[in-house]
Amino acid sequence: MDEEKELQELVARGIRIPPQPRVLVELAERLRDGNYDARGLAALVASDPGIAAMLFKVARSGLFHTGRSPDSLEQVLVRLGLKQTVNLVRVVALTTAFPAERAAPLERFWVRAREIARFAAVVAEDRVSVCNIFPDQAYMAGIFLDCGVPVLMQRFPSYCQKLMENEGLDLPSLREEDQRYNVDHASIGYLVARHWGLPDFVAQAILHYGEVPREELGAVRSLVAILHMAIHCYHLLHGVHDAQWPRIGAEVVRELGIHPDELADYLADVRDSFEIAGA
Repeated sequence: MDEEKELQELVARGIRIPPQPRVLVELAERLRDGNYDARGLAALVASDPGIAAMLFKVARSGLFHTGRSPDSLEQVLVRLGLKQTVNLVRVVALTTAFPAERAAPLERFWVRAREIARFAAVVAEDRVSVCNIFPDQAYMAGIFLDCGVPVLMQRFPSYCQKLMENEGLDLPSLREEDQRYNVDHASIGYLVARHWGLPDFVAQAILHYGEVPREELGAVRSLVAILHMAIHCYHLLHGVHDAQWPRIGAEVVRELGIHPDELADYLADVRDSFEIAGA
């Protein structure tokens, strides 16, 4: 895929990919140059109060720390590590990157995204020895997975209206989006992920999410399976029918190394861990 050409075509159609915030651009520059220490990076993140406050909140959750909670951004960097902290900065930056003109449907969307991301992090932590995907990577993928949706919401009022009327936020199918808008939110999400500098396997997982890809092995396939399991858990949590699971569930379970007879117990354990992590 020619990313620059795709971006230009989207812009020509009035579809705007959110730019990276300054703090992320500067973080990338310092990491590339090797000119950083924990104190300097913490000061850079703190220069954006909104991102800093949200990062601190996420980093202190049960998902990303054990023992005493960090008391400063510098402690966040030291305890979580640089790569994990940068991934969480990307996450919190994305959730503030869209205009607040349609705050109500966007807020419902981000609540859904955060719950799916939490489930993905829990599954990744449990399956790390099988999949080699870490909780911060899975959490980031869960947040970015459907980020093409708010992009389309900004461009197509009818798309936004459909979401406002659907409290459950059961998203339209990619095929339906292609037929109606000649673009789908997975393709847009892939471009956002690449534009924001996410690892390639995360961007590829977003692009190939419609199936558990057979041609994309390793981290991409494992991450897609983790995301499908997370969404299945989200549906179970809210008592919403998961239309995809009968078609794809068996393959997801195999990829994650879960015996079918143990699935019910596994789902119950994930639910318990999800609730503890959100406490």
